[in-house]
Amino acid sequence: MEQQINILVVEDDNDINQLLCKIIRKSNYDAQPAYSGTEALIYLEKQKWDLVLLDLMLPGMTGEEILEEITAKGSMPVIIISAKSEQQTKINSLRSGADDFISKPFDVEEVSARIDSLLRRYKHTSESPMRNQLTHKDIMVDLEAKTVYANGKKLTLTVREYAILVLLMKSPKKVFSKSNLFESVWNEPFLGHDNTVNVHMSNLRNKLSKANPNEDYIETIWGMGYRIKS
Repeated sequence: MEQQINILVVEDDNDINQLLCKIIRKSNYDAQPAYSGTEALIYLEKQKWDLVLLDLMLPGMTGEEILEEITAKGSMPVIIISAKSEQQTKINSLRSGADDFISKPFDVEEVSARIDSLLRRYKHTSESPMRNQLTHKDIMVDLEAKTVYANGKKLTLTVREYAILVLLMKSPKKVFSKSNLFESVWNEPFLGHDNTVNVHMSNLRNKLSKANPNEDYIETIWGMGYRIKS
């Protein structure tokens, strides 16, 4: 019997929260509504969630503060659903640890598809490995525990950042184009104009650089893409 998927829905608007819970339950997942940042924090401390849908404008604590709490705990997938649709807000959310960003008003089918895509990616990265560890220079990835160490320091990566790093490390000689990375990690067609890969790659590089400023782990092959630097 498959384990039940539990999703926390943090949204202060009752109608939107109920709609999101309905979308989730239609896909046979469990939905837990939370109507404030403070309430969300209680649920987050109580158990680990398979996914969090998070509004940014919340009473009690802001969505940004909740996101900070989530990323401090490790790799828990987060989709931001917000009326704050400015590009900078989206980039800041992705840099801060969110895995996806959906602007309001949203399309019901798109929300459902993005939830499925992220859960599938998370499940894939946690279950697919044939070997238990990947190593490169001073990076060590434990594929069972989904932990990453660089220069002896534990890194807190988002689900997407972890998936990108694992993909690069599994094929160290391969150059991955933005299209390769997006379609492998997001399980969606790459439309060409999306800045999402750049943001996640930049975030991943920054975290690796903080662990070891003297080492360069990922190289950009101009006009082609990215690969692990030998």
